[in-house]
Amino acid sequence: MKKLLWLLKWMLKAAIFFTLFAFALNNQQDASVHFFFGTQWRAPLVLVVLAAFTAGVAIGVLGMVPRWWKHRKAAQRAPMQAPGQPSAQPTATHPAEHGL
Repeated sequence: MKKLLWLLKWMLKAAIFFTLFAFALNNQQDASVHFFFGTQWRAPLVLVVLAAFTAGVAIGVLGMVPRWWKHRKAAQRAPMQAPGQPSAQPTATHPAEHGL
């Protein structure tokens, strides 16, 4: 069963790849991107789409950097604990009582 799922997963990946590859081959027409002050960039459409995707990924990564730093600092401040040791936090031995 695992091998069948593995095969289906790779077939899906191959189908996605060939679909995107066909998209790239069929979109070779020139496209122009107009910037400020009358400047423009003329390139094949597939390059324009690739550049927009790359810019989006870069902006997303840069937007996450402060949160990564925050979590990294918090992890460095946390006390190091060996995998076999129990946690230092007290655990409840009996369930909490709820009063009405």
